[in-house]
Amino acid sequence: MRIAIASVALCITVVILTTAVITGFKNEITQKIFGFWGHIDITNHAVKRNFEAIPLDNNAAYIDSIKRIRQVSMEKFVENTDGKQLQTIKSKAGVDYVQSVCLIPGIIKTSSEFESIIIKGVGDDFQWEHMNDFIVAGEPLDLTQTEMSNGILLSEYTAKTLSLEVGQEIVVTFLRTAERKQIPRKFKIQGLYKTGLQEYDVRFALADIRKIQQVFGWEDNQVMGMEVFIEDIDDLNILNDFIYLDVLPGQMYSETVRAKFPAIFGWLELQNINEYVILSLMTIVAVINMITALLILMLERSRMIGVLKALGSNNWSIRKIFLIKAFHIIKWGLIIGNIVGLLICFIQKKFQIIKLNEENYYLSSAPIELNIPYIIVLNIGVVAIILLFLIIPTYLITRMSPVKVLRFN
Repeated sequence: MRIAIASVALCITVVILTTAVITGFKNEITQKIFGFWGHIDITNHAVKRNFEAIPLDNNAAYIDSIKRIRQVSMEKFVENTDGKQLQTIKSKAGVDYVQSVCLIPGIIKTSSEFESIIIKGVGDDFQWEHMNDFIVAGEPLDLTQTEMSNGILLSEYTAKTLSLEVGQEIVVTFLRTAERKQIPRKFKIQGLYKTGLQEYDVRFALADIRKIQQVFGWEDNQVMGMEVFIEDIDDLNILNDFIYLDVLPGQMYSETVRAKFPAIFGWLELQNINEYVILSLMTIVAVINMITALLILMLERSRMIGVLKALGSNNWSIRKIFLIKAFHIIKWGLIIGNIVGLLICFIQKKFQIIKLNEENYYLSSAPIELNIPYIIVLNIGVVAIILLFLIIPTYLITRMSPVKVLRFN
């Protein structure tokens, strides 16, 4: 019985830890990507096709239409058992806000080193709450002033590579390919950031969008693209389709961040398989141990079974006795497993004891995110599966003859 209780407790503990860690992984990394890029990226077709710097007007009517999008519905062909059928699908919510950006490659050169970089120009509509958690030194850029800011937010990786510190002045050289002209611009390092996503930290820096517009020779209303943030991530595909098909003019292109970085999101989807495999294995372990414990209980109580049958008890009433006993074993396993699992999650979330290689996992420690309703459902599911399988060994009771059992004992 103690082994059976321990196996159920172990199963529940591992289930809670697996769910909390994988959910934490997916949410933490997803939030990092969305915080840096937004949910939907809008550019000119030629920017995507030829990497040309073609401006769009951020005062255009279709930009205002995107900002006003709330719940939408559209007809779409959906694959099912009967093939593709036209169905009406609706979004849960709409667009939260839209921000303008400009991207331009450049080279940072010091007295002894140089590093290529892509500067992302952002304006006063940039939502800094997504980036504040990643700033490890200095402060965010102040873009609310009427004067153009010379500040730049470098990644910690770039700063270490070039031996730069907050407060230093640097020169970034840009190349306008059309005129084959080099354009140097001076910046002052205002802060350092670290997302843990090597693809970003190696390549990108943030600066005032007006500085980038000046390099391109653009007007204040001309930007390279718009980043759309939505209210509910489940609406990502439907809102992207709606924006592309119903709102944007023909020369414009919209793309979800999932399509923009398929490798990272593909890796995150693989974590679901890991979760299902671990949950299945733990449930199988608990079921096998409970079946073994129940069979031992029935063999130990074979005389009691014989007596009850001799006194007129039917098979199902006797089987219920052992199922109720098994439920009590499972109950204590659930209590202990939930306490241990939640305690480990709390300790890891508070003290971050389990460390990770940030270059490989994009995070410095194992993330924890508890979804209490999901954990409750898992508890109920594990109990239901175990009890369902325990009905099978209790069938042995129907094969026991009271005469043979009592004679044997």
